Amino acid sequence: MKHGWFITLEGGEGAGKSTQIRLLAEHLRAQGREVVVTREPGGSALGEAIRGLLFAHSMQPRTELALVAAGRQDHLDQIILPALERGAVVLCDRYVDSTYAYQGWGRRLDLREVDAVASWSTARRPPDLTLWFDLPVTLGLARAGKRSDNNRFDAESTRFHRRIRAAFLERMWGEPQRIRRIDASQSIEAIQTQARGLIAALTTTPGRGG
Repeated sequence: MKHGWFITLEGGEGAGKSTQIRLLAEHLRAQGREVVVTREPGGSALGEAIRGLLFAHSMQPRTELALVAAGRQDHLDQIILPALERGAVVLCDRYVDSTYAYQGWGRRLDLREVDAVASWSTARRPPDLTLWFDLPVTLGLARAGKRSDNNRFDAESTRFHRRIRAAFLERMWGEPQRIRRIDASQSIEAIQTQARGLIAALTTTPGRGG
């Protein structure tokens, strides 16, 4: 039976996930592994359509949550689960922890409600490892402000983004074996070295993942 690995990358705005996921994919492919790079919201054709709606239109928090969950179901069916069944390494830019952070803490929805929806949408496949790229909110927003593809989440208040960081911190405390913090204020090279080490530890430990 083939053995796939599901690794998610999380963090606030400007954390550098896009750069790190590209470098990780190159590194793992050089080892001869099949690597699928994907993202949320998005990933599948339907997921990308939902991403466009989420980023372009203001909406009620519960509508936002429902769209994220719907996109995730299709993403799992169309992209993530088939890749894992082939034995691929799936690197996903955001997943369920962002739902708790953005729709739960950021939008201040009832966390029991978010938990019910998030658990339903991820019950079939939780991540094997989550890399949380953490950095001060002000630094992250300054970095994000230099991008050309900003969306309405980038424009939220500093308080909103502080709640996002607090949410990731609490998630890490709750699942310290799965969620591993990386200081994203370091150099790109230092961050990449740490990320590679955590992935190597996962993929060489018998009985984990798959």
